[in-house]
Amino acid sequence: MNYFEVKQKENQTLLICKGEWIIYKASSIEKEFKKLKLTFPLTIDVSSVNDFDSAGVIEFITIYKKLKAKGKIKVIGYNQKELELFKLLEPTIDIKLPHKKSFFLDDVGKAAIEGFKNFLLFLAFLGETFAKFFYSIKPKNFRYKEMVYHIYTSGVGALFIIALTSFLVGMVVAYQASVQLHKFGADIFIVDTIGISVTRELAPLITAIVVAGRSGSSYTAEIGAMKITEEINAMKSMGFDVYAFLVWPRILALVISLPLLTFFADIVGIYGGLIASKFELGISFSQFVERLYEVLKVKHYILGLIKTPVFAATIALIGCFRGFLVSDNTQSIGLQTTASVVNSIFLVIAFDALFSVIYTELGI
Repeated sequence: MNYFEVKQKENQTLLICKGEWIIYKASSIEKEFKKLKLTFPLTIDVSSVNDFDSAGVIEFITIYKKLKAKGKIKVIGYNQKELELFKLLEPTIDIKLPHKKSFFLDDVGKAAIEGFKNFLLFLAFLGETFAKFFYSIKPKNFRYKEMVYHIYTSGVGALFIIALTSFLVGMVVAYQASVQLHKFGADIFIVDTIGISVTRELAPLITAIVVAGRSGSSYTAEIGAMKITEEINAMKSMGFDVYAFLVWPRILALVISLPLLTFFADIVGIYGGLIASKFELGISFSQFVERLYEVLKVKHYILGLIKTPVFAATIALIGCFRGFLVSDNTQSIGLQTTASVVNSIFLVIAFDALFSVIYTELGI
């Protein structure tokens, strides 16, 4: 973790302090500061510091006094609470604080508490979202233009990457399966493998993962940017419902576009398998299509498509939720966008596993 970033701005040096300035990090902060090479005049920006405790403030005061003795400096980015803490603790600067090292279980406990807090916040967000469902879908409140826009960006805009990914996945499955099937003289069963695996599992899963990385992250970044620029607070102050304006158009757009993208991925993935089967096993296009008609029933398409609205709602909800968690600094957008993609992909895979268990238990 880097606690300092040095930038040259016009005729002065900008020292950006960031991360958590707490007792567990004090020794690391001091070690990193000793490695810095700074020129003056110097501006210190503390707006990117996520957390200050008393030890962190004392560490900052120590650094501040060392730099002040060397040249002209200025501090920006602090709030009133931090200023008061600075003034309160400045007389104690000569007291040598012990540098408490972070213990493994401390980090685990902090992560668990943070995760539980985020879970409670997500439940509150989920409740608020579905409480506003009927209000949001009323004809006079429904945002048709915004929904169509998000269908275009998340659906039409993703066609190329979905086509390329699905085609390559279909080819890979065909090439890998053909090696084993050829050993037993069961070349024709490559069609069964490709058709059923692509429509039931691979196309819905791969499409959802690509959309999570593409559209889910953009939802987080868009809403996060609006929060930083105070647009969301302005909407609330003018009486606009942010769930009707920002959340539901995105959810409905993804619920509509993801099944269509998945059906498109089914076709392209099977075509990729067809090409690989032709060159690897010598199966003609007519043989492939005839066998596909025999083994690939409509239910396999349907079972794959049933998953997609759940995947879509999950990706959109996580993307919007993480956007609302963005704090008042640009670094937070990157952190929440990353968390949005990771959470979405994990939940998509978890739901896919759950659907597989249900389908197996039902014998379908």
